[in-house]
Amino acid sequence: MRASDRTTILVIDDDVELTEMLEELLEPEGFTIETCADGDSGFKRALQGNYVLVILDVMLPRLNGFEALRRLRAGSSVPVLMLTARGDAIDRVVGLQTGADDYLPKPFDPQELVARVKAILRRTAPNALRSEESGDVLALADVVLDSRARVVRRGGCIVDLTSAEFDLLRTFLRSAGRVLGREELFREVLDRQFSPFDRSIDNHVSSLRKKLGPQAGGSDRIRAVRNAGYVYPMPEAHAQD
Repeated sequence: MRASDRTTILVIDDDVELTEMLEELLEPEGFTIETCADGDSGFKRALQGNYVLVILDVMLPRLNGFEALRRLRAGSSVPVLMLTARGDAIDRVVGLQTGADDYLPKPFDPQELVARVKAILRRTAPNALRSEESGDVLALADVVLDSRARVVRRGGCIVDLTSAEFDLLRTFLRSAGRVLGREELFREVLDRQFSPFDRSIDNHVSSLRKKLGPQAGGSDRIRAVRNAGYVYPMPEAHAQD
């Protein structure tokens, strides 16, 4: 492994001006930037390298960003920040459901991109120390979450989650039975301030629901509470203890 791999970001985008701008933004922050201009070559390079992050555009030649991400996720858990077109909300939903850790619509504020990159890397750093985390294992009914190994099992089977989905589930398990507002979830999970126009948390919740499935009795594992937020209900057996 090259020494630079520990801080190397792969940018998969065919916009030359944008990739040059990303180099100017991120290299002063201590990152090495590698670029690839099409989806097919991009996901293959991402699989072969040891990147700390992949920045992936949706609109790419040869292979679009969604398909590149799907193929990448089949063999890698590298964090992915997806770039989407402004106003294409469906792109953001599909991107998160396919396995992106976060998305940023174009055009974006340069400093917002830097902040998103740093937030993702804080969440995914292997030696990151988080509050209340000391190798704890959280278990509730058929779901077991190992904070140190960053592994989730449902019914004994591993559930593949993105970094944001993992942190979202951990937050829910720690507060099972309590309604969590979107503002709190943005702060705890995405490490940024809440925006009423940003549906990231809702999209992550939707994806997490699908991956975990319903409770044993068929009820929703994560419930929306109107005008309040979300709650991970305590299973009946635990609620009666």
